[in-house]
Amino acid sequence: DEFPLERGLRQGDPLSPFLFLLTAEGLNVLMKAMVERNVFMGYSVGAQNPVSISHLQFTDDTLLIGVKS
Repeated sequence: DEFPLERGLRQGDPLSPFLFLLTAEGLNVLMKAMVERNVFMGYSVGAQNPVSISHLQFTDDTLLIGVKS
């Protein structure tokens, strides 16, 4: 059943941080899956033991890092 929407979230709503964490974690899982399937190529850092970086998340910032194509 559908339920009527009466008002949305506003800045300072206690539910806002929880919803942000859900979406940020969803993006994290999506990016990992895209890298595993070679849909998105992360940027490799280091010469001897390279580390592939596809995304960085901190607080409310997200940085997507990849090889240009």
